[in-house]
Amino acid sequence: MNDTQISEFILRGFSEDPRVQLILFGLFLSMYLVAVLGNLLIILAVSSDPHLHTPMYFFLSVLSLDDVCFTSTTVPKMLFNIQTHSRAISYVGCIVQMYFFLIFAGLDNFLLAVMAYDRFVAICHPLHYTVIMNPRFCVLLVLGSLMVNVLYSTMQSVMVLQLSFCVPCEIPHFFCELNQVVHSACSDTFLDDMSIYLAAFLLGGTTFIGILYSYSKIVSSIRAMSSARGKYKAFSTCASHLSVVSLFYGTVLGVYLSSAVTRNSHSIARASVMYTVVTPMLNPFIYSLRNKDLKRALGQLLEKEQRKVPVLLR
Repeated sequence: MNDTQISEFILRGFSEDPRVQLILFGLFLSMYLVAVLGNLLIILAVSSDPHLHTPMYFFLSVLSLDDVCFTSTTVPKMLFNIQTHSRAISYVGCIVQMYFFLIFAGLDNFLLAVMAYDRFVAICHPLHYTVIMNPRFCVLLVLGSLMVNVLYSTMQSVMVLQLSFCVPCEIPHFFCELNQVVHSACSDTFLDDMSIYLAAFLLGGTTFIGILYSYSKIVSSIRAMSSARGKYKAFSTCASHLSVVSLFYGTVLGVYLSSAVTRNSHSIARASVMYTVVTPMLNPFIYSLRNKDLKRALGQLLEKEQRKVPVLLR
């Protein structure tokens, strides 16, 4: 066991059985294409319809773009490894993958909190909504969230670069997840573990508490409404976002609670698929199926594309 600068990591993935590998390739390729196409359709629908140029749909389009980048940091490399019958990822490639994964995963978390705040202002302070959620403030919220996650990801990546790894180094996952990479090191990881837990508490905990606070105020405002129609309309604007929040935090908490209970790496990897692939794939369906304005915009977009086909063929 040489404690030297390694050139690559070995990703164990899910299974080494060739038949299972073929099934996994088809399954993950299908989910990846659905996730990318679904989220791109959301972005095109929002950008093409002037009626959707509002803060809520601006944040939704940014979330869709983030989901495309989020899944693209892990799935293409896994598909490439399955296709080439390889489990290796270079040392630099692993650090880069981990760096961008932390950025986009953290940005997803922050965007859900920002969208909850947007719904809070819209329902609890409707008369001041356009003043508070002005375009400049919305852009600043997104850029601020991005910068916080870039700084966090840079800090964690620099700390991982200080670790030493034994040769050969196997990561019991299908991508370079921060916690698994740190626990694969041969050197002392106390500071890395503390930084991970502290960041999870400060970044993840703060945004989650912000979402809970926003929805507690939203529920209070809805209960105070006298009209049943007004209550339904107010709740319907939050239903899609609440579904996505429940799906995202439910799967993330499930993964990390299961990793604390069990040491089975395959179980942790399978559970991680839920928030890295399945959640970004389901988000466009949740928003499009529960939102009449978005369904109308998607219908108009598809109808416009269908009209172009005969013209192009002619």
